[in-house]
Amino acid sequence: MTILVTGAAGFIGYHVAERLLARGDAVVGLDNLNAYYDVSLKEARLARLAGRPGFSFMKLDLADRAGMAALFAQGRPRSVVHLAAQAGVRYSLENPHAYVESNLEGFTNILEGCRHSGVEHLVYASSSSVYGGNVRMPFSEHDNIDHPVSLYAATKKANELMAHTYSHLFKLPTTGLRFFTVYGPWGRPDMALFLFTKAILEGRPIDVFNHGNMVRDFTYIDDIVEGVVRVLDKPAEADPAFDPARPDPATSNAPYRVFNIGNSQPTPLADYIGALEEALGRRAERNHLPMQPGDVPATAANTEELDAWIGFKPGTPVREGVRRFVEWYREFYRV
Repeated sequence: MTILVTGAAGFIGYHVAERLLARGDAVVGLDNLNAYYDVSLKEARLARLAGRPGFSFMKLDLADRAGMAALFAQGRPRSVVHLAAQAGVRYSLENPHAYVESNLEGFTNILEGCRHSGVEHLVYASSSSVYGGNVRMPFSEHDNIDHPVSLYAATKKANELMAHTYSHLFKLPTTGLRFFTVYGPWGRPDMALFLFTKAILEGRPIDVFNHGNMVRDFTYIDDIVEGVVRVLDKPAEADPAFDPARPDPATSNAPYRVFNIGNSQPTPLADYIGALEEALGRRAERNHLPMQPGDVPATAANTEELDAWIGFKPGTPVREGVRRFVEWYREFYRV
C-alpha cells in the first residue's frame, strides 16, 4: 500500500520511511527541507532513501494548501504518518509564527487531505510536552493536559483536538503519539545528545540547564519506529465503553486514540551525560545554567495503554542507545 510520510528528511520520518520500505510498502516522502537545522544532514538522510524501490519524494511545504490538496488528490495514499512539524520548545519563543504555519495550518491541510482522499488511518506526532505543568508522574494519557508551558506544546495539544474533530465528524481514524525525548543515530543537531557530543569532542563545555536537575524519559529511535509502525497497522477505533458524562481524554466514541511512547525509565541528565562520557572516552566540562522558559524539570511515560493496544513498549537502555549514537556520529562526521 502507499503510505505518505511527512517529514521524511527529518530524524524520525527518515527512520520510519526506511522501515516501511524494508517491509515492502510504497512510500511517498514529503519535506520542505527548511533551514531550522543543517540542511545537509536532511539531504544525507534523503540520499539513503533515494533509489530505494517504492520510494518517491516531494519537496513541499505543509502550509501550501493547493500543493497539499494536489498531492493527496494525485497520490491518494492509503495511510498517512504525519511527522513533519516545526520542532523545538525554545525556538517557539523566538519565532511563534513558524509554529502556527506548520503545526496548525499544515496540520489542517493534512486533515483535509485525509478527509477528501479516503485515507484509512492517520498517525501523527504529538509530544510529551502537552503535559505541560503536570507534576504527577508518570504522565498518563488519562491525565488532563490543559496547562501547556510553551507554544510548541500548545500546538501539539491543538493537533490532538483537531484530529478528534475529524474523527468525530468524518469517521477518520486518527492516532496521536506523544513522543518522549527521542534520540539516536541521524538525530537532530538541536537536541541535547548531539550538542553535548559535538562540544565534548571539540573540547568545549556543555550547557547543562536547571543546574543539572533535569530528568527525561529518553527513548531510542528504533523503539519509536517500532511503535509507529505497529500503531499504523492498527487503526484507531471508537471506544464502546466511552462515557460522555465522564469523558476520558485517552479515548472517544469516535475512532480516535492518543498514546504515550516513551522508555518508561526516567533518567537524570547527569546519568545521560555519564553514558555519553563513557561512550566517548572523554569527560565533559559542565556549564550549569538556570531552567529555560518553556521547559519542564522532568518527564516520565506511562505506556500501559500502548502495550495493551499493540503489545509493545520501548525498552532500549540509555547506555546502549547513547553508544549507538556515538558510533554513528563518529562515522558520519569522521571524528
